[in-house]
Amino acid sequence: MSDRSIEDYCYYQSPIGLIRMGETGGFLTRADFVEQSPESEHFQPDSISNSSTLLKDACRQLDEYFEGRRQKFDLALKPHGTDFQRSAWESLLRIPYGETRSYLQQAESIRNPRAIRAIGQANSRNPIPIIIPCHRVIGKNGSLTGYAGGLDRKTRLLALEHSFMHEQNY
Repeated sequence: MSDRSIEDYCYYQSPIGLIRMGETGGFLTRADFVEQSPESEHFQPDSISNSSTLLKDACRQLDEYFEGRRQKFDLALKPHGTDFQRSAWESLLRIPYGETRSYLQQAESIRNPRAIRAIGQANSRNPIPIIIPCHRVIGKNGSLTGYAGGLDRKTRLLALEHSFMHEQNY
């Protein structure tokens, strides 16, 4: 039996949609947007209270992010993917809050400037969006391209970060 077979999960109601978060072996392994799922029909807002410490912490940190009080997540992450995908996702974690990078810049950051399309594919398979901020990657010409959660969510996440980045917090 692999360590991926035992998963604890909870649902988090974000301002941009329901997210199903999964933990395996003390690591956050996914945070998928849920559109229509039989499980989501049974979603109870208080189900988070029955979750693991890690999942409760992930929900708290997401609350802080959406309230503009958190710019960087502090969670044990273990996204499942190929070595290339994991290197692409690690590079996403280095994009500062409120900033964007092009796919080319991301490819260059992993010293593989010809891998622009592969970077796009890896980002589209990011199992922990928002926390691993693939929404911060845009087209070379500044256009918003591709986001597994939908361009509307990408637009809203970038706008949220931009608005809080320029707000004075006392």
